[in-house]
Parts: sequence; C-alpha cells; structure tokens
Amino acid sequence: MYLLRLVYRNTRRPSLFQSHANRLATTRALFQPNHPTRLFSHTCTMSKARPEFEKTQGLRPDFRRDAEITYTKSPNPTWKEGDGANDNGESLEKDHVEIDPNEEGRPVASNYKFLISGMVPRPIALVSTQSADGKITNLAPFSYAQVINHDPPLFTVGFSGSMERAKDSLKNLNETGECVINIISEHFVEAANSTAINAPYGVSEWETSGLHQAPTSVVKPARVKESILSIEGKLVELKEFESRVTPGKKTGVLAIIEGVRFWVRDDAINEERNVVDLKVLKPISRLGGISYGRTTEAMEIPRPQY
Repeated sequence: MYLLRLVYRNTRRPSLFQSHANRLATTRALFQPNHPTRLFSHTCTMSKARPEFEKTQGLRPDFRRDAEITYTKSPNPTWKEGDGANDNGESLEKDHVEIDPNEEGRPVASNYKFLISGMVPRPIALVSTQSADGKITNLAPFSYAQVINHDPPLFTVGFSGSMERAKDSLKNLNETGECVINIISEHFVEAANSTAINAPYGVSEWETSGLHQAPTSVVKPARVKESILSIEGKLVELKEFESRVTPGKKTGVLAIIEGVRFWVRDDAINEERNVVDLKVLKPISRLGGISYGRTTEAMEIPRPQY
C-alpha cells in the first residue's frame, strides 16, 4: 500500500467538451497499457527516502485478511485516581525538544512531515464530488478530516493550497456545495489509495481506481458502493488560511460539512441503527509517510464519574 507517483506523458487528455460517455471512454483508453498516448507511466518513482520499495515490500509478511479485532486489558487495570502514567515514572526522565513551526529557515515541508507523523492515526475521508454541470466527477482521499459535532452532524475536511488554485475536490465542492464522505475499509485500500493520483481536471478517479458508484438521496455526487459507511454532505462554510512564513500567501482551506444522510451496510449496523460494528467496518487510518494503519486490537476504559 503506497502512494503512487505517476508520471505525465505528452498526450491528448480527455476534453471537457466531450460527452460524458465519450470522455469516460477516452479516459479508459488512455490508461490501457498498450495505448500509444498513454496518460500515465505506471512505473513508480520512489523518493530517495524510500528506495527499492518493492523489494522491501516483498520481504514483509502477507496481509492477514482473517485478522479479527481483539480486546485486551488496559496497561494498568487497577489504576486509581491520582496514579498518573502507567510507566512507573519512566516518561518523566525523558527530555523534550522545543520547535517553533515558523522559525527562520525551517522549511514548510518539515511541519508537514512532523504533523502527519505525529498526529496519528488519522481517519481518512474518501470524498466524492462532481462539477456543477455533472460532467466532471472526482474522488480523492483526505486525512485532514474529522467529525466535530453530532447535532447537527458536522465534519471538517482540510485542503492544502488556495481557493484561487483549488484542486478538483475543492473546486467542485465550492461550485456545488455538495459531496459524499466515504470511509475507507481494508477491502478496498489499494483502490482508495490510487485516487490520490495527480490526474488533470476531467479525469475521473472512479475509472482509474475501479471503484463503483452508488446512488444518493439528497446530494448529486455518487457514494462509493464498496464503502461500508458513507455520508452525504452539504457545505456549511469554507475558511481560507494564510501562511505565517509568507504573509499574503494562501496555503490552506477548511471546509465545514453537514451530514444530511447516512449510508451503512446492513451487516454493519445494529437493530437500533445507532452503532457501527467495528469488526465489519475494518477502517483504515493514515499514519506518517506512505504508511496506513488498521485496527486489530483495542481496550475499554470506563469514563469516570465525579
């Protein structure tokens, strides 16, 4: 499971003025291995930090599809009020390094690497959008995503970059005010990862990933049929942020989205329709670098009462 860096070649891209059917046909053709003007080279170009990835991958154990989530005791089941950490004070002997994220000479990329490796695991929102005329469909994963309220159901999705140079998902969301947030599960993680491809506007990640569209009730973008949990969303607000290092430069956009319809697979929901079964959902989380996580072990700790 790794983020493909796919290389553009000189080619005729699908025109935005083609009919929807013709555009999809062109997209499919450009991804065929023997097409003379193939849109992408499927040779992965790994960065220096990840040399010979396929060789490394080959040395790792196979993915355990039969792995079930198990529950263990907490590290200190006899913990009582005032006991503090459960490591017998070991963490108190460690020193910390202070970092100013905006210090002179610190590359912005260092903050990115620091945050995605330290703020883990993160849920992933596989966001489906479409253009105002419905001719352009987009599917992309975002790990700057979270649920922030339940009444009403509210979610946030963070986009890197500015509104002026908005990428596909943000462009569509801003135009239509609609999207679908799909939760990624183990059984389609590779396909979901492939939607991070840096394809030009007008190329549908539905086609390149092999994922299937399913109908929605309130919004126009499709949901992912393979996804066990999907949420139809309406845009509440967009907030643009400015760089601290380069004043005046817009570097990020926060979208607040209201969930207006839930979709959950029937074998993953209880009779009261209020709890999703983690053993069925098998969610994938985002870690640092090109790493993903899965949930196979958990513990329960009762919430204290004052």
